[in-house]
Amino acid sequence: ATSHYVSERLDEGPIISQEVVPVSHRDDVESLARHGRDLETIVLARAVRAHIDHRVLVFGNRTIVFD
Repeated sequence: ATSHYVSERLDEGPIISQEVVPVSHRDDVESLARHGRDLETIVLARAVRAHIDHRVLVFGNRTIVFD
C-alpha cells in the first residue's frame, strides 16, 4: 500500500508512506482484500499524520519523512 501526494499524472506523486504485508498461497480473495484494506488504512493514517505534523519535506518528486 502506498500513500502519496497528488500530481498531474495518476499515481506518480511523491510517496509519503509505503508498506507491504506478507501473503500466503492459502489466502483467498476475501483475506487478500482484508489484508489490503487494513494495510491501506494504516498507511494512509501514517501519511496524513506525517503531513499534518509537518514532518514531510518534498524535494522534486521525492520526499523525506522525519520520524
